[in-house]
Amino acid sequence: MELKIIECPRDAMQGMAQFVPTSSKIAYLNQLLTLGFDTLDCGSFVSPKAIPQMKDTAEVLDSLDLGNTNTQLLVIAANLRGAIEASGFDQVNAIGFPMSISPTFQLRNTNSSIDEAYKTVDQMQQLCVKSNKNLVVYLSMGFGNPYGDTWNAELTAEWAFKMSQIGVRTISLSDTVGTAELSDIDGLFKLLIKELPQIEFGAHLHTNPAFFEQKLVAAYTAGCRRFDGAIKGFGGCPMASDQLTGNMPTELMLHWMDQNKIKHGVDSEKLKESLLLADQLFNAIH
Repeated sequence: MELKIIECPRDAMQGMAQFVPTSSKIAYLNQLLTLGFDTLDCGSFVSPKAIPQMKDTAEVLDSLDLGNTNTQLLVIAANLRGAIEASGFDQVNAIGFPMSISPTFQLRNTNSSIDEAYKTVDQMQQLCVKSNKNLVVYLSMGFGNPYGDTWNAELTAEWAFKMSQIGVRTISLSDTVGTAELSDIDGLFKLLIKELPQIEFGAHLHTNPAFFEQKLVAAYTAGCRRFDGAIKGFGGCPMASDQLTGNMPTELMLHWMDQNKIKHGVDSEKLKESLLLADQLFNAIH
């Protein structure tokens, strides 16, 4: 399977307290579209009260320059209403849904029970088929959670099988709070890739930068070929106990791949420009 790098500026920005100007979002995303990422996670259709940072996603989408890029666009929707809105944009290729296997986090994140969220996934999958979009289900809290909810690798695998039964074809296993054990990363990817070959499994790993390589290697050697990252590691889950825990830093991930002669399709020279832009954007906002 071809290696896919998914850049996630939406995840990097969404938790920022100060609003990132729409024009700055557009400029940053347009630059990222020139690098050769497989997919750009660029916005979300969720309640502006819940995530005010993403209230301009529709405007941003309509201002992106897609004339000279093969990068696909992904947006997040937390409910069917958001997915319906997202499906109306021809430029959107994929819609992502955060399906937590932690009842506590599902309620906090989408204000629904796990059973309600599962029904939403089913409805969104049917909508995506009709609108020619790909549904990406993020199994958040896929490697454990801080709430004391029951978790084990078998539970994550069980939910992956349930997703496959309703036609989902892309599942990203999410280390939401950055506490995944390497043995669980290795074991889950090996098991699921073997048992569900029709599914494209991805890794959305939050990490302290000091431990990024261990997690990346565990997923890659287990067969994962779809990786989410965010330049400079910005973003991540605010509930992580380690303040250094953020998204997988894209530049570190790509450097490791270059060192190991793994082709990733991202323009290294243009990445340098993105690193500078990210510093200017995020440090100015903070």
